[in-house]
Amino acid sequence: MLLQSSISTRLEYQHKSLLDLIEGLNDEQVRRQTVPGKWSIFENIVHLATYQHAFLKRIEDIVKNENPVFERYTAETDPLFHDNCTKSTHEIIHELITTRRMMVARIFSLQADQLKKTGQHPTFGNMTVIQWIQFFVLHEAHHLFTIFKLAAGFR
Repeated sequence: MLLQSSISTRLEYQHKSLLDLIEGLNDEQVRRQTVPGKWSIFENIVHLATYQHAFLKRIEDIVKNENPVFERYTAETDPLFHDNCTKSTHEIIHELITTRRMMVARIFSLQADQLKKTGQHPTFGNMTVIQWIQFFVLHEAHHLFTIFKLAAGFR
């Protein structure tokens, strides 16, 4: 594996902190929108689970194509996000964990030349696959911190 351990470790394990963050909360609390107009804990979890699919597709596009250009991802326009919002919290967390295993296996299989390939982010410009992975784990960390703050309101 050719990724720095600081990136690969977060990619492989960071999402598992989610279970600790919501431990002790019931489903009503997880689904309650405590800040009007802002996502609930559940919607943040659904976003994390759903975005993994979009992210993996982007990585595949970068590996197979020459510097593809990507539009901004928004959950509101992703049919999978809306479908996943109808599922149980348990189902979504299972989906997140299962998809992550597949995603990690695929990313860890990439060769050095593939990790150097680029794709154009709408805000950050050309980024290598390694930079896309860094972006992914930082984005996920942001949502985990949001979940931490929302969960603190129930304790």
